[in-house]
Amino acid sequence: MFRSLRRVLCAVAVALVLPLAGSGVTTADAAEAPGAGYWHTSGRQILDAAGQPVRIAGINWFGFETGNHVVHGLWSRDYKSMIDQMRSLGYNTIRLPYSDDIFKPGTVPNSIDFSSGKNADLQGLDSLQVMDKIVAYAGQDGLKVILDRHRPDSGGQSALWYTSAVPESTWIADLKALAARYRGQDTVIGIDLHNEPHDPACWGCGDAATDWRLAAQRAGDAVLSVNSDLLIFVEGVQTYNGVSGWWGGNLMGVGQYPVQLDVANRVVYSAHDYATSVAQQPWFSDPSFPANMPGVWDKYWGYIFKQNIAPVWVGEFGTTLASTVDQKWLTALVSYLRPTSTYGADSFQWTFWSWNPNSGDTGGILKDDWQTVDTVKDGYLASVKAPLFPGTGTGGGGGGGGGGSTAACSAAYTVSSDWGSGFNADVKVTNTGTGPLTSWKVTWTFDGSQQVGSMWNASYTQTGRTVTATNAAHNGGVAAGGSTSFGFGAAPGGGAVPSVSCTAG
Repeated sequence: MFRSLRRVLCAVAVALVLPLAGSGVTTADAAEAPGAGYWHTSGRQILDAAGQPVRIAGINWFGFETGNHVVHGLWSRDYKSMIDQMRSLGYNTIRLPYSDDIFKPGTVPNSIDFSSGKNADLQGLDSLQVMDKIVAYAGQDGLKVILDRHRPDSGGQSALWYTSAVPESTWIADLKALAARYRGQDTVIGIDLHNEPHDPACWGCGDAATDWRLAAQRAGDAVLSVNSDLLIFVEGVQTYNGVSGWWGGNLMGVGQYPVQLDVANRVVYSAHDYATSVAQQPWFSDPSFPANMPGVWDKYWGYIFKQNIAPVWVGEFGTTLASTVDQKWLTALVSYLRPTSTYGADSFQWTFWSWNPNSGDTGGILKDDWQTVDTVKDGYLASVKAPLFPGTGTGGGGGGGGGGSTAACSAAYTVSSDWGSGFNADVKVTNTGTGPLTSWKVTWTFDGSQQVGSMWNASYTQTGRTVTATNAAHNGGVAAGGSTSFGFGAAPGGGAVPSVSCTAG
């Protein structure tokens, strides 16, 4: 009845399939975008410093919790290019798992490629200093960061928040150190206190050694004592009153035993939920599946949101999508999370597992080359993506120019795969002007009878051979020197790469 330890693989075979059509998300202009400053809760919503509701719609990027002591994929790419790509796909938050090993003297990151100028500003830094760089650049790009204490050490997951080697005192000291480190940097909006507590962890049993709810109160108050602006994310347990579920996914005890902190309006409850590629659960074989799933989610964690007790963040959910059951599960879960176009930020919060392709039982948004997007998987999430947040500087997606700036853009068209009867292509849009873009339009003319079947991260029209693609709501704003991208599937294949033009707005 629990999730096995997620395997980390260096290569996962991914089948080639045509992508699903994505859809844009309604958003305000950048100047009016919610998310500025530190956040707090009000009932089931998370509000920014101005009282505007916000929606976390993000991605997990793991690695700091492993023996690499740094996010994975830097052996292939520059960290800034990956954060830019997250932004271009419409993810507005990064959950960064870590282990307490990164606080040990002498812990340094490994498996970072510095060739050809990649990751140049990370050379000579320790793990925490690399984390600083990632946080800073994410903030420039308009993304928020949630720090996740994933494991006591890089050796593996623990059932409780402490082990004989990493006692509770170390756990709390390290949480406080992170809270103090990022004090005044509102890119870091909060800390997930411990990942996936499970049996013998309990909720409300009153035993200080095993009662996760009491431990979360001790740790949450400690964090807020040094940085009172942070949100405190508290996961569930495995079993409550004899009813078991996913590790960290059982929040049934909150109704009777809520987490109570010294600072009001800081608690966000976090659930994890997975499909059969991770483990079997009895609800997957219920004759009424997938119609039974909303009732399952209501019981374990959804009631907290529906009864206006507190916000609920699904901190992890994922699947390889290899089975029909998993495809139905993800469709049902995305619908349950509430489409942004209908409900706005009055919705469940979420961060998908994972960005990394090397999660053995789920795969990732990226494919094994750490570059190509799994457009099918990303497409499932389109309806629950949400606006980006105000950037803090001049990263690939943040910042803006002053008066007298000019708007201009260019586009580069690349065929990512071609199997004869069809093909996939990616188009990168770069701001070549001196001021920020607020919108863009890309046009090209095919050399034959090709017809676009689906497009993601842009909308399109096709008249004869000519295609016009315009930005989605979440990726129209591009800073000077920054870039974003979109992709599409079309048929038949075998055509020449067309010339493309870009018009800036």
